[in-house]
Amino acid sequence: MDHPAITIAGIAGNVISFLVFLAPVTTFVQVYRKKSTGGFSSVPYVVALFSSVLWIFYALVKTNSRPLLTINAFGCGVEAAYIIFYLVYAPKKARVRTIAYFLLLDVVAFGLIVFATLKLVGPAHRVKFLGSVCLAFSMAVFVAPLSIIVKVVKIKSVEFMPIGLSFCLALSAVAWFCYGLFTKDPYVMYPNVGGFFFSCIQIGLYIWYCKPSTDVVSATLPTKTHGAAPVPPVELIELPAETGKVADGTPRSRKSSRFSPRTDPGWCA
Repeated sequence: MDHPAITIAGIAGNVISFLVFLAPVTTFVQVYRKKSTGGFSSVPYVVALFSSVLWIFYALVKTNSRPLLTINAFGCGVEAAYIIFYLVYAPKKARVRTIAYFLLLDVVAFGLIVFATLKLVGPAHRVKFLGSVCLAFSMAVFVAPLSIIVKVVKIKSVEFMPIGLSFCLALSAVAWFCYGLFTKDPYVMYPNVGGFFFSCIQIGLYIWYCKPSTDVVSATLPTKTHGAAPVPPVELIELPAETGKVADGTPRSRKSSRFSPRTDPGWCA
């Protein structure tokens, strides 16, 4: 039977990551109403799905990791639903790109990892090998917020960096760090140090630059992360195109959409 501290940390991580996984629902409500994905990218959801299946595989290989297994199984289903929904309303080119990303990352890359783990690595070293892969991927995902941090400092606006999500990611990182600490699992523990660090930076920037601005219009898209327990969900920021006319009737120029990737599942577990 697990120690009470392990159980509490696992439940806390699951609850917070559950909320983070559902964050993109508002985005897809907009997509449904407009019957179009607009300029939104599917990359965060493809990455989050990969994160979820990777951590599910890790939990199965390690065994006795039920909290990791449950939240990432949920995340896997949610991210798959997001991708399917995206494919329904995306234009042809975006659908082709999404399918290509899915096949490359979630099928080919994951298949190679499974093959290497089961066929090329001995049973005694499988947890270490797979854990190292999960750790490397999680740390790579955590680097993504750097672009958001630089942009916030540059334009001195936090309108496209929601404080609620940053706060949830910080809590998620703490919960999963504790779970990794109590279970003596460094592959779960260490990625969340980075997740907590970047989340705190984002919260600090929000407090420092929390002033209304009319220069930035944005929409938030999360992911991985952590689609998976120890991986932060992924978030995308859209600066949407503007069309129409200004008050004097002069045509308004169209601005191209830009996206900045950002993470989170809490790491997402």
